[in-house]
Amino acid sequence: MGENAGSDLVKENLIQLRCHFTWHLLLEDIDIPDLEMRISDELEFLDIKNTVRMLNLRAYVKHLKGEDEEALQNLKEAEAMIQEEHFGQRSLVTWGNCAWVHYYMGSLAKAQTYLDKVENTCKELGSPYRYSMECSEMVNEHGWALLKCGRQNYIGAMTCFEMALTMEPENPEYNLGYALVAYHIDFEDNNIPLEFLRKAVRLNPEDLNIKVYLALKLQDIGLAAEAESYIEEALSSTSCQHYTFRSIAKYYRRKGCIDKALPLLHRALQASPSSGYLHYQLGLCYHRQVMQLRTSTDKPAQRQAAQQAILEFQEAVKLRPRFEMAYVCMAEVQAEIGQHEEAEANFQKALNMKELYRNLECHKEQDIHLRYGLYQHFHRKSEDEAISQYLTGLSLNEENFVWRKLLKALEEVATRRVRQNVRLVESTSLLGLVHKLKGDRKEALQFYEKALRLTGEMNPEF
Repeated sequence: MGENAGSDLVKENLIQLRCHFTWHLLLEDIDIPDLEMRISDELEFLDIKNTVRMLNLRAYVKHLKGEDEEALQNLKEAEAMIQEEHFGQRSLVTWGNCAWVHYYMGSLAKAQTYLDKVENTCKELGSPYRYSMECSEMVNEHGWALLKCGRQNYIGAMTCFEMALTMEPENPEYNLGYALVAYHIDFEDNNIPLEFLRKAVRLNPEDLNIKVYLALKLQDIGLAAEAESYIEEALSSTSCQHYTFRSIAKYYRRKGCIDKALPLLHRALQASPSSGYLHYQLGLCYHRQVMQLRTSTDKPAQRQAAQQAILEFQEAVKLRPRFEMAYVCMAEVQAEIGQHEEAEANFQKALNMKELYRNLECHKEQDIHLRYGLYQHFHRKSEDEAISQYLTGLSLNEENFVWRKLLKALEEVATRRVRQNVRLVESTSLLGLVHKLKGDRKEALQFYEKALRLTGEMNPEF
C-alpha cells in the first residue's frame, strides 16, 4: 500500500472519531485570542475533570493557530491526568484529538496508535462502532466544547445537553451545562431558564458560579431578596474566584450600586488584564455613572465618568475588534457629552458589523438599529432617520424583546407626529403598520383607511 493510500485510510478512520476535530465547532480567527484567554483563566481554578476538558480545547485552538507541537504538549498533560484518574469514555476525546494532531504532523504510525486505543476501548465498553461511543458522557463533552466556543455554538450545545439529559435526567453536570446555555440564549427575559437554574443549583450546591447566574435571573424577574441572598453567599465564600466576581459585578451594576461593582471588576481585571469583556463591563459601570449624573450640576464629574467609560470601551474593542455592543455603548457615551462626530463613527462601525461578519445575531442587529434610532431622535433631533432605523430593525422579522421595543419606539414617534400634524398621511400609515405588526388587523385597517381619506383631502384629484 502506498503512502498516500495509507494516509487516506487513516483519515477515513479519523473522521469517525468523536472529538474537537469532528465536532464542527464554529470559530473564526478573530475569536481565538479571547477564547485562549478564557481557557487560561479557567485552567487556573478548575478540578481535574474540567482541566482535562479545557486542555483538550486549548490543544484544538493551538492546532488552529498552526502550533501543533504546543497542541501535543497540552494533550500530553491531559493524557497524564486521565491515566491517573479512570476517565472511561471521556478518555476517547483526548485520544481522538491526539490521533488528529499526529496525523496533521505527518506521524501516521502514532495516529494509528491512538486510533487503536479508541477502537480497543470502544470494543471493551460494548460499542457497536469501531471508533465512537453513543453515550451520555460523550454527548455531554460535545456540549461543553460547543458552550465554551461562544454564542454561535449555543444552540448546538443545548441540543447536546438535552440529549444527555434524556439518558440521565438527574446528572449534576448535564443539568449545569443545560442551565448555563439556557441562561445565555434567553433573549426574552422570561422565566424559562429559572427552573433549569434552580435544578442546577440544587444538584451542584458547591458551584458558586451557577448560584450567581440564578441571582441574575431572579433579579431580571424582580425577586430581589432571593437574588441578594445568593450574591451574599457567593461573596462570603473563600472559594469565590475572579471569574465569579465579574458576574457579581454585573448584578450590582444593574442594581445601580456602581461603588460595589467597580472594585469587583478591578479585582477580576488584575487576574485577566487582557479581557475585553471586563473592560466592557467597566465601561458599562462608568456609563451608568454618566446617566446617574445626567441631572446633576456637577458637569466635571459627569465628563470625567464619560471619559473613563470611553477609555474602557476603547480598550474592549482593541482586545475584541468584533465587540459590536462596545462600539454602540461608546457612541452613546460620546453623544452624552456632545462628541457627535465620534458617536456617529462608532454607530457606523456597529452597523457595518453585519456586512463584515455574517453571523451577527438578529437581536443584536435589531438592538443596534434601535439605539442608533434613539440617538438620531433625541441627540440629533432627526425623527425621519429615527423612523428609518426603527423600520429597518422591525423588517428583520424576529419577534423578540428588542423587536417589541422597536415597535413601541415607532408607535410613540408616529403618535406624536399625528398629534402635531406632522406628515399626517405618512404618520397615520405608520400607526396602521404598528397595529398590523401587533396583530390587531381591525385597528390597522382603520388607520390605513384614515390615511387614504387624508390623501384624498390633500389631493382632490386622487
